[in-house]
Amino acid sequence: MTAKRTLHWAWVILGICFVDLFINYSVRLGYGVVLPEMIRTLGFGRTAGGSIYNSYLFTYIAITPFTGYLTDRLGARRVITICLLILGCGVLLMGFAHSLWSACLFFGIAGLGSTGLWAPVITLVQRWFAFNRRGFALGILSTGFGLGFATMGAVFPWVVQYFNWRYAWFFLGAMALAMVAVNGVFLRSDPLAAGFQPWGEKKDSVDSPDGVVAPQPKIPLASLFADRRFWLIGGSYFAVAYALYGITTFMVDYARYQLNLPLAQASLLATIHGIGQIIGVLTILPLSDFLGRKKTILISNTVITGCLAVIVLAGDSWMVLSIFIGILALFYGATFPIYGACAGDYFPREAMGTVIGAWTPFYGLGAILTHWVTGVLRDATGVYNQAFIINVIMAVLAIVLMSRVQKKERGSEI
Repeated sequence: MTAKRTLHWAWVILGICFVDLFINYSVRLGYGVVLPEMIRTLGFGRTAGGSIYNSYLFTYIAITPFTGYLTDRLGARRVITICLLILGCGVLLMGFAHSLWSACLFFGIAGLGSTGLWAPVITLVQRWFAFNRRGFALGILSTGFGLGFATMGAVFPWVVQYFNWRYAWFFLGAMALAMVAVNGVFLRSDPLAAGFQPWGEKKDSVDSPDGVVAPQPKIPLASLFADRRFWLIGGSYFAVAYALYGITTFMVDYARYQLNLPLAQASLLATIHGIGQIIGVLTILPLSDFLGRKKTILISNTVITGCLAVIVLAGDSWMVLSIFIGILALFYGATFPIYGACAGDYFPREAMGTVIGAWTPFYGLGAILTHWVTGVLRDATGVYNQAFIINVIMAVLAIVLMSRVQKKERGSEI
């Protein structure tokens, strides 16, 4: 590689990872869009449809800590490329599903592949951008899942209408497989080993005197898990995931059946939420580069708590509900990437993948638990009020836990 380039390779990495994230989250949206037609033609009930998605979620939560660990040991390029191959195969197989067990198996395989398309991706991007540019890079990257939701929501109904639901899976599977070669050829796991310094880094050179990059030290897992900050940030991640999923998953149903709003008006909340997410990741994540990750998370979680409280107290006011859903969405979109960025701020760069992967079960358990608790309380009481109050309490808990995280001095080790 030559010393001078017109385009820093970090931007190639970011562009490829953007497409990877777009495909990964389009698979998740694709299931929700294709599900009604899929279960109708296969004769499944809604419980079976939920079981298929649970097979994806189970493998995703169970395996992601290992893919994060492997990212630090084998390199992000290998992990992402292999997982894209697995994802593509699983999604293609979904187009051939004819029974419940086969659909669960195939979507479980897709979930296995998706484990390499979050923790390894954001780990890789953080390594290629300087410390004070990570929020900026993650903001651009994170528009991928927002655009994936929006784009596939428009494309998939057309595919189902003019072909059938199987072609929706064929299309996504082919996209994933096409990106396998792109990732394998162009991704580089470490900028130093590739002869680059992270974009935005002010050092003149990253090369050692003899031109050889020194091997990175291995970080013992015990030292990571013994660090109090790991558990405090993980606990805060769990609490805020509970609070956010508890409202966003059920907000349309809440507006439609508790507030008795027309379906079109209730569904508009999802559009407001999606637009708010994109704006949020492009503004709040870059802002975190200047304010610091901890301070930004505390501000974000405080605003989230306030929005949730207003939503509980808003009654049947559509105007208040829509405004505060929009404000909530600004911080919702930035929440998950910014917690991931904490891995690079509070832990050595060699352990970022491991830490991000190990935090994924905190997020997953928060999302699963809030869906179960909210559903049970809604069925038992006929309203969402009690469940939404719990969301407010969990958002407060997220603030308390994050406030106890001690600042790490730059360059310190665990």
